[in-house]
Amino acid sequence: MTHRGPDEDIDETTTEVSPPKEWAAGMPGVLTSLRRGLEQMGPGRTLHTLRLVNQRDGFDCPGCAWPEPGDGRHTAEFCENGAKAVAEEATRRRVTREFFASHSVADLASRTDYWLGQQGRLTEPMVLREGADHYEPIGWDEAFAMVAEELAAQPDPDSAVFYTSGRTSNEAAFLYQLLVRGLGTNNLPDCSNMCHESSGSALTETIGVGKGSVSLDDIHQADLVLVVGQNPGTNHPRMLSALERAKAGGARIVAVNPLPEAGLLRFRNPQNLRGVLGRGVGLADEFCQIRIGGDLALFRALGHLLVERERAEPGSVVDRDFVADHTEGYEEYAAHVRDLDWPAVLAATGLPREQIERVAELLATSRRTVACWAMGLTQHRQSVATIRELVNLMLLRGMIGRPGAGLCPVRGHSNVQGDRTMGIWEKPPAAFLDALEREFGLPMPRSPGLDTVEAIRAMREGRIGVFVALGGNFAAAAPDTEVTARALRSCALTVQVSTKLNRSHVVTGRRALILPTLGRTERDVRNGVDQFVTVEDSMSCVHASRGRLAPASAHLRSEVAIVCGLARAVLGPDHPVPWESLAEDYDLVRDRIGRVVPGCEDYNDKVRRPDGFVLPHPPRGSRSFPTASGRARFTTNQLDVLRVPPGRLLLQTLRSHDQYNTTIYGLDDRYRGVRGGRRVVLVHPDDCAALGVADGQLVDLVGEWRTGDELVERRAPGFRVVPYPTAAGCAAAYYPETNALVPLDSVAEVSGTPASKSVVIRLEPVSAGEV
Repeated sequence: MTHRGPDEDIDETTTEVSPPKEWAAGMPGVLTSLRRGLEQMGPGRTLHTLRLVNQRDGFDCPGCAWPEPGDGRHTAEFCENGAKAVAEEATRRRVTREFFASHSVADLASRTDYWLGQQGRLTEPMVLREGADHYEPIGWDEAFAMVAEELAAQPDPDSAVFYTSGRTSNEAAFLYQLLVRGLGTNNLPDCSNMCHESSGSALTETIGVGKGSVSLDDIHQADLVLVVGQNPGTNHPRMLSALERAKAGGARIVAVNPLPEAGLLRFRNPQNLRGVLGRGVGLADEFCQIRIGGDLALFRALGHLLVERERAEPGSVVDRDFVADHTEGYEEYAAHVRDLDWPAVLAATGLPREQIERVAELLATSRRTVACWAMGLTQHRQSVATIRELVNLMLLRGMIGRPGAGLCPVRGHSNVQGDRTMGIWEKPPAAFLDALEREFGLPMPRSPGLDTVEAIRAMREGRIGVFVALGGNFAAAAPDTEVTARALRSCALTVQVSTKLNRSHVVTGRRALILPTLGRTERDVRNGVDQFVTVEDSMSCVHASRGRLAPASAHLRSEVAIVCGLARAVLGPDHPVPWESLAEDYDLVRDRIGRVVPGCEDYNDKVRRPDGFVLPHPPRGSRSFPTASGRARFTTNQLDVLRVPPGRLLLQTLRSHDQYNTTIYGLDDRYRGVRGGRRVVLVHPDDCAALGVADGQLVDLVGEWRTGDELVERRAPGFRVVPYPTAAGCAAAYYPETNALVPLDSVAEVSGTPASKSVVIRLEPVSAGEV
């Protein structure tokens, strides 16, 4: 294992590569979890902290949003990457005023994202004054006054942008959107805009609810599970336990992905003896190694095969009662998919027709099917159409509102879904704004705000003066790195509410503030009373989270307290919302949530239940669909295959096993055989030969983006070529290093999500003199 201390940075020349693994977890996962805990927290703190992760009396993991089981919750209800996330937050390392005095902003900007994150927890508010080259301490009241002063200097409320990370609690998110709308704008972009907005857009259009329709028990009970565009072994490792349980019940699993991912090949569950000492469980019955962006063609072909089988054997495939009683548009859909261009499908997918037919047979004969997907589907130009096409397959088989069946978009950040439920959305429904007006007696802005890409464009054009981020690492997470950096630097003031140092603290406006906040793991005491917060998981379950550790610094404030302090400074002490009271007692916040947010009635009582409560989901609960017609919608979607010019590859950005989103825990991608570095590009051996690049050769990745008749290039320098069994014609490399190649204007139709999974690149060898 390659891991360096806080004083060491990445030396890419020491990167080692070995063959990829064919299984995930097992004893290496256990040992890595313990090692990272001991490095960051020490032995006693490690044992005390890890036993509280995802427990009823503990805190929600700050990593992914995978749900906890209602029954049989394990003592160690966390995964390797969850343990890494907890260790990073509960670390004993500290970033103090002395640290900032020793490191200029220019020095910090020269460091890698990994180095920045390894420095530890922020301890007090810091300010970068105009013209200064170092951050210096600032008091909370002065910091809040600075934000209020700069907002007051703007020509109108829409000249400010308020970003939100998916780790923000429900209480803080609700108050944050209330502050922003009280100011008079809906400029509330969030990380959903960059990852799962395509899912929400497609699901809202087709089933009337922008969330998945399954519970964890549905996965356990399924006959067939599709896992598409997703790597659960790294990004949602506890999902592997659910797949293992489904497999034990007889389920078949189909994995669709350009890369063979170890977790979907074989799982060695570290929570049982067979997983630690034995061979574990083989998961994927079919591995469909699809070309990047070929999923729409695959789903179209599967629909064609199912419809043709229904024509030949009426009543054998289509759930006719469900289709007749609950849907619209089936006849148009069926007519559309009957005319299929098989050569185009096979070229787009790279799959043999025989395998597509085998998957169709599984779909036709399964009584309970769950379809899971993640960002491999959501970050393409045709992402919304692709997910609509997947919904078509599930509708014709009646797989919504049936036990053991449904749609499962697997979210990333631990509360990204909850933030949207609480109103973090640039295009809020009118009914939600009406409810806010009734509750608080304030007029709410009705014009749509800016999403993430639109916000960057507005900053770039000089239309935004203030940028505020409640969590996250916007500068690293956003596409088109240099454009985003210039956009942020054009602001008069940038504000980051953070737990740890990151790239966004060194890519700043003319003035910048760092406001340090408590983490999930830490006690939050207000007026001598322990407070708790709530979160919503991927499957719409809302539950409590209670930090137990002493705060990293006496100067830290909770997200709730920071938002309320900002609101008092910005909106004034006479504002009708009782910000000071809400900051002192989170039950008062939850009372307001209960009266505003649909499905959250009696919120305080419900979240005190041992496992919280599940928000209503009409398609799942009663097969009722809150669309305009009251029916689920079949859709017809045009297949537009991305043509890659000769000598080019189609690149997808992805995470290593040692990171979560932009947080880099370490330098190993154990399952893919990469150790000690991150600037690698995974390329099929046949493509290496065709392009004339050798194993280990250094190349620049040059992105090619055509806008009209103009070809615009972007460059990410110094990547090591790694021959790898990815789909032919495709390549993969880690973000945020490759976000520089994602054009700001290359986005999914309808949702506006950056198309980070379909970037046309060429490999340009680096000459010896440039190394």
